[in-house]
Amino acid sequence: MPGVRTTAIAVLIGVLIVQTWARLPSGWVLALLGLGAGAWALRAPRPWLRVPALALLACAWAAWRGGIAFDARLPRELEGRDIVVTGRVAELAQARADATRLVLDVDAAHLDGDPLPLRGRVEVSWYGAASLPAPCSRWRLLLRLRRPRGLLDPGGHDGERSALSRGTVAVGYVREDAGNAPLGDAGGFCLDALRAAVAAAIAHAVPDVHDAALLRALSVGDTRGLDNTDWAVARANGIAHLIAISGFHVGLAGLAGAGLVTLLYALAPTLALRMPRQPVQALAALAVAAGYGLLAGLALPTLRTVLMIAVATLARCGRRHASGSQALALALMVMLVVDPLAVLDAGFWLSFVGVAFLMACLNERGAGWRGLVHELTVGQWLMTLSLLPLSLWFFGEASLVGALSNLLAVPLVSFLIVPLALAGTAVLPVCPPLAGLLWRGAAWLVHGMWWLLEYLAGWPGAHWHLPAVSLPALMLATLGSLWLFAPRGIPARPLGALLFLPLLWPPRPALADGAFRIYMLDVGQGLSVAVETAHHALLYDAGAAYPSGFDLGAAVVTPALHALGIDRLDVLMVSHADNDHAGGAAAVAAVFPEATRWAGEPARMRMPTGACRAGQHWQWDGVRLRVLWPSAEAAPVAKGNQRSCVLLVEGAGGRLLLTGDIDRRVEPAVAAAVPAGDGRALILQVPHHGSRSSSSAAFIAALEPSLALVSAGWRNRFGHPHPLVVQRYRQAGIELLDTAEDGALAVEVPPEGVPRVLRRWRPDTPRYWRE
Repeated sequence: MPGVRTTAIAVLIGVLIVQTWARLPSGWVLALLGLGAGAWALRAPRPWLRVPALALLACAWAAWRGGIAFDARLPRELEGRDIVVTGRVAELAQARADATRLVLDVDAAHLDGDPLPLRGRVEVSWYGAASLPAPCSRWRLLLRLRRPRGLLDPGGHDGERSALSRGTVAVGYVREDAGNAPLGDAGGFCLDALRAAVAAAIAHAVPDVHDAALLRALSVGDTRGLDNTDWAVARANGIAHLIAISGFHVGLAGLAGAGLVTLLYALAPTLALRMPRQPVQALAALAVAAGYGLLAGLALPTLRTVLMIAVATLARCGRRHASGSQALALALMVMLVVDPLAVLDAGFWLSFVGVAFLMACLNERGAGWRGLVHELTVGQWLMTLSLLPLSLWFFGEASLVGALSNLLAVPLVSFLIVPLALAGTAVLPVCPPLAGLLWRGAAWLVHGMWWLLEYLAGWPGAHWHLPAVSLPALMLATLGSLWLFAPRGIPARPLGALLFLPLLWPPRPALADGAFRIYMLDVGQGLSVAVETAHHALLYDAGAAYPSGFDLGAAVVTPALHALGIDRLDVLMVSHADNDHAGGAAAVAAVFPEATRWAGEPARMRMPTGACRAGQHWQWDGVRLRVLWPSAEAAPVAKGNQRSCVLLVEGAGGRLLLTGDIDRRVEPAVAAAVPAGDGRALILQVPHHGSRSSSSAAFIAALEPSLALVSAGWRNRFGHPHPLVVQRYRQAGIELLDTAEDGALAVEVPPEGVPRVLRRWRPDTPRYWRE
């Protein structure tokens, strides 16, 4: 058979091939592929001929597992129905400002008394929950569910991919029902209950709420007390891996276990006559590392470290030598066999690629304290640069101060804070006062560290954004990292920096004078449209912000602008102050403070804005922009939707009309204010998400748009766009694109010719896990 490293690479390639497919083959096709590949691997006359067979076998396995996970989702015909579910509370329930968030492992489901074949993980919100459901408790709940479906935007998070990797089969909320009640404890040992107990003890022992929240995250992986600001500080300093319990901490726990065995053998040397010390050390390291990994929630980095320690332990017990790269390769194969969908998670890549770089490049450590200093300094620069391409690929941002922040935070967290926190956890059952003392000492260190990190988060480069990274640029930059930090003897190592250039200067088609691009972002039931000319950009609306803390301005709009290469906003225009249009505006304004702000209802805005009025106009790069509504006469009396700013964008080859949420009462005045287009095509943002009270037949006939764009949420409760409105546009022969169906939309209006749709994010990037 091929070597373990070659085999691991072949298996990884086979699993990755599946993740590029838009559809999965049938089970029979996968079974035949698997059987054929297995027979080939067993009977191949040369070892190297078995490598492609192993890749095909891994391909069949990953596709089969992906198909099972996708088919386990809630049947489409049950979306929006009330289903009675009994299940066990998994993970730690989270109390938020608007609702309690919990995860249920469903073991039975019924609709109108009839059983349903729904099993798996369900994520729900419980509005008005009387108390926080205890971990592992069983409940009977009435749920309104739907299949996992996320927003799809440039630079955005793929929620459907994450749902598949987590095994989430449905999402929804708890309906009010007299039958909603606990069914008692699920029985047996509950690890999450232990985690919750330790987290509660820390919260009781540490007076400062924020320090306690950080310490709970570092100790048992309980991040429920951290808000968006905390995560922003962590990302700015590149230390999110520390908060999420890094594999390094698990490794230190394993070393502590081995050290305890060493101490035991030193105190009782005769134990060596009964059992060799080294296998016992290895088993103790594995037991302590696995125990800590379980206590921390067993995230991907911790699981990877536990698997590597398990490989080393088996080798030691079998009196064999396993190098670090072999242990990493075996851990990779085990993880891919157990869960091939792990490759869909960013943590998988950051964890394995980071360790692989350390093993490949940090091989000149030296001995003693000099070696430790070398590892902590050069190692941080290595991790920062080697993971920079992946960070930009997955998150659209990276931290240039991460190396310095990690240089300060890693030793403090790994050698002081975490050991104190774990010592407190260990003595909690026998001496709670001592546990509290240890936790307060750790919290004091956490407080000082976080103060410094907040300061560093304000440095230039802490939040470094680049346009969306292409796969070739990612691979070149990763190769450049490997070249830069290659062992001595590799020629021209500094030239590796040149391979980062495609990341820094990605190719972007330039806009000619008189041309503009339109990006209608997928913000669910809301609106956000970016308009870009050759040297200027405008954002019209910014989506919603919710009491839970989820802000589409921060989560979708600003990442999308960065991914599109828009690093400056000249104008932020908010049509009116309803949440689905204005909620995310403050988050956008915080990132682009230089933008001039106008709004249809400035008095209702959460930030200072000027009032948009008919007659305002300006010109950018041969493109004319004019506000058509509200008029000076209508502004004092119009309210809500009727006060929406209406903006006309006119290029040399076409026009765009942004209408906000105007309705039939305003449409005649707007249509009259739109000048003749001299044959130029008109692109229309469908008013009010396609509600029945807008897009009158007279309005459509007066404007005669060639393309209509509607922004609406998938299966939204308002029924937007209304079927009658859709019918009106189709009867008029107008192409209608909908973000609910298509995801984000990109349209270019050239100076000559006709406008063309550049991209529809959902149909143009199909994947088997997307609806």
